[in-house]
Amino acid sequence: MPDESSIDDELQGARLLRQGKVKDVYEVEGGEYLLFRFSNRISVFDKVIPSEIPRKGETLCRTSAFWFRKAEKMGYRTHFIECPTASTMKVKRVEVIRDYTRITPSTRSFLVPLEFIARYYVAGSLHDRLKKGKITPGELGFGRMPEYGERLPEPFVEVTTKLEEHDRPVTLKEALQMSSLSREEYEEIVEIILKVDEEIERAASRGGLIHVDGKKEFGMDSDRRPMLVDTFGTADEDRFWDRRLYDEGKFVELSKEFVRQHYREIGYHEELMRARERGEKEPEIPPLPEEKVEEVSRIYIEGTQAGNTR
Repeated sequence: MPDESSIDDELQGARLLRQGKVKDVYEVEGGEYLLFRFSNRISVFDKVIPSEIPRKGETLCRTSAFWFRKAEKMGYRTHFIECPTASTMKVKRVEVIRDYTRITPSTRSFLVPLEFIARYYVAGSLHDRLKKGKITPGELGFGRMPEYGERLPEPFVEVTTKLEEHDRPVTLKEALQMSSLSREEYEEIVEIILKVDEEIERAASRGGLIHVDGKKEFGMDSDRRPMLVDTFGTADEDRFWDRRLYDEGKFVELSKEFVRQHYREIGYHEELMRARERGEKEPEIPPLPEEKVEEVSRIYIEGTQAGNTR
């Protein structure tokens, strides 16, 4: 992979389209392609933390490229082209359509305005919703209330919005309406997710990890066929646990969930959710303590290595 010092050359003539929470997106080659520049920024709960994580951008780029190449070898389409530098990725461009009414069953080369989440264990927000009765054990295939960390009888795939200010869960009916996907197209996407996740779990297992859950995004290409886009398989989009410690009954987070837990422990998450529910001004998110920054950087670097993505 070319040295990072060449990144300025790659951005010559590029036009910044948007600065995201984690990556900057540039238009290149007359707009036919996009260039992702992965930063060391980190965000949780739709808030960018005022702390940078050393080498995070490089790990995201490297891991995402690995999984795009793996998916292509499996016969699936992706928007990946190449990684010009250690923290940049060139991809095929699709249209981002924020007005759902403009998306029709014949629309092509567009970003599906949904985020697909595949869960394999009782963890995170899924566990929270179980406790609050927002989802029943039966919906997950259990005949009783499961404990935190239990493996689900079957994968549980759910969908949230992607292009709204805050992601929100939607029903299958709503998802199909806002995306104009057919039921067959939706089921094809789910099949791709589950097959790719089987490979992610195998790689994680070789590295002593458990793949707990993960998010993926799709576009429909010029022939209206599903195409994996954005990034996946990284410590940002996916949750991993230490397998050895899991067998001892411990749930050690080796992904961005480690950061979310910190903000839950200091009370920030509760304060933020309360403000959002009341429509009040949201509190500013505090920076991570230096020792947490170092630990998070280690998690991202070692996670890349454990997944055999070097």
